Amino acid sequence: MLALTQDATLVCLHEMGKVAIAPTQDLVTIEERFILVEPDVEQRAIKGCPNFAIMIRPCQTTLKAKEGYSPLMTIEGRRVCLDTVRGLTDGTPPGVVEYKVRNAGQDLVDERP
Repeated sequence: MLALTQDATLVCLHEMGKVAIAPTQDLVTIEERFILVEPDVEQRAIKGCPNFAIMIRPCQTTLKAKEGYSPLMTIEGRRVCLDTVRGLTDGTPPGVVEYKVRNAGQDLVDERP
């Protein structure tokens, strides 16, 4: 499982909705790119989701991650985000549409339990 950096690509399950990434720690990097930590992937804007119509809301925001935070690696007491991060979006139907990692933003640092 790869650690996520600020160059990671996260998308809603409609594949075209891209999650805006903003790292909140500035101590640890991989190839000069900040590592993402809990809750960097939560409450982030999603742009470009094609899932919209009358009475259908496109994915616009990520909600709390359901999985994908490292049980082993932390930075300043916050768990590192891994390429297994998944959680719900605010798109319709509520409680169904998830976001996921398409690309970790690096391929050097791997967590092996």
